Amino acid sequence: MATRSIEAVVTPRPPHYVGDGFRVHNFIPSDQRLNMIRMDPFIMLDYNARFYFPPSEKPRGVGVHPHRGFETVTIAYAGKVAHHDSSGGGGVIGEGDVQWMTAASGVLHKEYHEEQFSKEGGDFQMVQLWVNLPAKHKMDPPGYQGIKASDMGRHTLHDGAGEVEVIAGDFRGTAGPAKTFSPLHMQHARLNAGGEVEFEFPAHFNTALLVIEGSVQVNDRNADASQFVLMANNGERFTIRATEKSVVLVLSGEPLREPIAAHGPFVMNSREELIQAFEDFNTGKFGYLED
Repeated sequence: MATRSIEAVVTPRPPHYVGDGFRVHNFIPSDQRLNMIRMDPFIMLDYNARFYFPPSEKPRGVGVHPHRGFETVTIAYAGKVAHHDSSGGGGVIGEGDVQWMTAASGVLHKEYHEEQFSKEGGDFQMVQLWVNLPAKHKMDPPGYQGIKASDMGRHTLHDGAGEVEVIAGDFRGTAGPAKTFSPLHMQHARLNAGGEVEFEFPAHFNTALLVIEGSVQVNDRNADASQFVLMANNGERFTIRATEKSVVLVLSGEPLREPIAAHGPFVMNSREELIQAFEDFNTGKFGYLED
């Protein structure tokens, strides 16, 4: 097995707001090295680095908006976020939980700070990731997976190095609870200072890391909190070593290698399908959701 090298270490761009509740650094696709084709099937990644929101009587967030053709995955590190969609999916996630919404043929969706968290205020830290759906599944019925921290697969590493938490895919036989439409891995390396772990994915899988907390060495290159590490497609194995207690989000997925036609909240395979998505939304075929 060959060592997979590092293609780039990407420093976060200045943050912007999505709605009034998510202060995010966008990595995919705003950095030209991280476009939708290069990162396929991961087509968007926003990172709300740890940020204090003061108390508010009205929950901050994003109002009703549509999606079609992909999945949204929200990972909570601090704070609480609520979700509702027009297919009946919804719930509240807190630290360590994941919301995995399959928009597929189309939903209306809103997400916002959970009511009690809004009233009290506090630190808020989240990742939202968009995962493309294969063409044959883009018009499937919508779905929703609310995954609690207690549901995650957990693989304890030797010598007190830490653990690998598995959301999707598997790590050395430990499987994650998320159901996916294409082969992909979504995991956390939760490492103690000096802890080390080796990952192995097929060389053609697009693979990247986001340092959530701490600082690490990926192979022999340093990466600090909020930096994104793009791995080259030239080998299978790489090593993460924590220089302090750290959390790293690890993403690896088999590219779909299908045409991408994207505009705003719709990700389809052709311009004609995009036009149809807008028409269906405008004629009420995505259902109803109160703002």
